[in-house]
Amino acid sequence: MGSTSSAEREAARPAAAGRRGAVVAALMLSMALAALDATIVSTAVPQIVGDLGGFSVFSWLFSGYLLAVTVTLPLYGKLSDTFGRKPVLIAGSALFLLGSLLCALAWNMGALIAFRVVQGLGGGALQGTVQTLAADLYPLKDRPKIQSKLSTVWAVSAVAGPGLGGVLAAYADWRWIFLINLPIGALALWLIVRHLHEPEREATARARVDWAGALAVFACGGVLLTALVQGGVAWPWLSAPSLALFGAGLALVAVVVLVERRAAEPIIPGWVWRRRTIAAVNLALGALGLLMVAPSVFLPTYAQSVLGLAPVAAGFVLSVWTLSWPVSAALSQHVYRRIGFRNTAMLGIGTAALILFAFPFLPYPGQAWQPALLMLLLGAALGLFQLPLIVGVQSTVGWAERGTTTASVLFCRQTGQTIGAAVFGAVANGVLAARLGGAGDLDSVTRALDSGSAPEATRRAIADAVHAVYLGAACAAALAFLVLLFLAPRKFPVLKD
Repeated sequence: MGSTSSAEREAARPAAAGRRGAVVAALMLSMALAALDATIVSTAVPQIVGDLGGFSVFSWLFSGYLLAVTVTLPLYGKLSDTFGRKPVLIAGSALFLLGSLLCALAWNMGALIAFRVVQGLGGGALQGTVQTLAADLYPLKDRPKIQSKLSTVWAVSAVAGPGLGGVLAAYADWRWIFLINLPIGALALWLIVRHLHEPEREATARARVDWAGALAVFACGGVLLTALVQGGVAWPWLSAPSLALFGAGLALVAVVVLVERRAAEPIIPGWVWRRRTIAAVNLALGALGLLMVAPSVFLPTYAQSVLGLAPVAAGFVLSVWTLSWPVSAALSQHVYRRIGFRNTAMLGIGTAALILFAFPFLPYPGQAWQPALLMLLLGAALGLFQLPLIVGVQSTVGWAERGTTTASVLFCRQTGQTIGAAVFGAVANGVLAARLGGAGDLDSVTRALDSGSAPEATRRAIADAVHAVYLGAACAAALAFLVLLFLAPRKFPVLKD
C-alpha cells in the first residue's frame, strides 16, 4: 500500500488474507448502519413528534443527517489517504455510535436534530472508507464480489429501514431506533480494531492537513445543500432566505477555490477534475443520484395514490429493484472484461433511460405488477452501470489517491440526490398546480387522498406529476450516457495491482 516496499507488502499479505473475512464482515455491518440510518427514522416521525414536539422542524432529522454525511465525505477521503483507512474508520465509527447514543437520550427535537448531525459526521466516514477499503482488500478481478455484497447490504438496509423503524416505534420505543446501532456498531468496531492491519508505510515528512480547506468545503456544502433541501419547503424558492443562501453558497465556492489552490495538500485536489476518467465518473454518478430520486421518493406515492395499494404493498413495488441490482452488479464483471468499463456503463445507463422513459406510458390506473416489472428491470440496468464505474475509477489510482477518488465519487452521487429531490419536487408540485388549477402540492394532495376526500381528477393529477418526474429522470440518465460517450476515455487507464 502506498509507499510500502515490496518486502513489507509480501510480509503483510498472508496476515491480511487470513483476517480478510472478519474485516469484510465489519465493512458490511458498517455499511448496513450507514444505510439504515438514512431511512429508519421516517416511519417513526409521529411517535417522535408526539413525544418531543417540534413538528415544524422535524424534516431536519433527515436533512441534518444527509448534510453532515455529504459535506464530510471529501475530508474523510483525504484523511484516509494521509493517515490510513483504519484510524479514519475507527474515529468515524466511534463518532457514529456516540451520535446514536445521544439521539436515544434526546430531550427535545432541537437536541435530537443536533445529535443526528453528530451521527452524520460519523456516517460520512463509514460510507467513504468502507468503499475505499473494499478496493484495498481485493485485486481488480475480485472487486466485483465485495462491491456486489456492499451493494446488496446497502439496498436491503435502505429499503428495510422504514419498516424496521415503524416496528420499533410501534412495539418498543422510538429510542430503540438509535440504541439498536450500539451492539451492531460495537461489533463492527471490534472487528476492525482486532483484524484490520494495514502495512506500515515508510516514514515521510509530517503530514499536513488542510483544515482551512476542510472548513471552507464544509461551510460551502452546508449552505448550498441547505438551500436545496429547504427551498420550496420551508420557504419559497425566490424568497429572501433562499436567495441569500444561494448567494452565500456561490461566494463560498469562490473561497473554496482560492483556499484549495494555495493549500499544499488540498482536501479537494485539482486532479480530481483534471483527469478525464475521474471527472466523467463523478458527473455520471451525480446524474445517477439525481435519477434515483424518481423511484425512491415518488414511486411509493404513485403506488398508494394511483394504484390504491396499502403502504406495505407500495413498499414492495419499490423494493423489487433491490433484487436485481446486486445480481446485475455481480455479473457485470463478465461484461466489462469483454467490452470495457465505459461501454458496460453506457449499456446499463442507456437501458435505464429507456425504462424510465417507458414509465409514463403505463396504463391508468394500471396493475401493480407493471411498475414492479419496470423497477426490476431498472435495478438490473443500474447495477450494470454503477459498479463498473466504481471498480473502474478505483483501479485507475494508487493507494495514496484511492480514498480521495472514492470520496469524490460518493460526494457527487449524494449531491445529485439532493439536487434531484429539490428539482423533482418542484416539477411534481408544478404539474399538480397546473392540473388542479393552482391549488395544492404533492404532500397536501396525498394527505387528502389518504382521508378519502379527493376526487378521481386528483389521482390523475398525481399520475401526471409522477410521470413528469420520471421523464426528468430519463433525461438525467441520457445526460449520464452523453457524459460517458464524450468525456470518458474508451479504455480506463487501469493500474496494475
